[in-house]
Amino acid sequence: MAGTLKPADQFHIGIVAEDFDATKHQLSKLFGFDWCEDMGGPAEVALSGGNSVVDFQCAYARSSGTGTRLEIVRKVPGTLWEPTPGSGIHHLGYWSDDVAADVADLERHGYVTEATREAPGGGLFFAFLRSAGATGFRVELVSRAVRPSMERCWVS
Repeated sequence: MAGTLKPADQFHIGIVAEDFDATKHQLSKLFGFDWCEDMGGPAEVALSGGNSVVDFQCAYARSSGTGTRLEIVRKVPGTLWEPTPGSGIHHLGYWSDDVAADVADLERHGYVTEATREAPGGGLFFAFLRSAGATGFRVELVSRAVRPSMERCWVS
């Protein structure tokens, strides 16, 4: 890849939880995580099988001390948002200045688009892609335009 995505753009690691509240509680109790308000709600997304309304719910840790945040996502049965067998890590999240261009670049390198969501003003708000290779991990691209509003949530 020509360096479209950079390490500095990686801002979270997403885990899809079988039990959302219990996972947050356990991570707080064992490792001291403090959580922002839960985010989400019904969202229309384009999936490989067609458009669907998916009821998302997630929570971000206020701080990890490393600059990379932890995101817990409530599982959505029958979609790509189900717990990943074997690892628990569901995706690496990256800020993107041009989600559509970054999607195209990743697809040229063998990634497969699993879901996208349009932004209110046009373009893409986010995209999920899965590696077709042996690593098998997902990448979430999130429009950098929403970074300021998300960072307000993360302030203690």
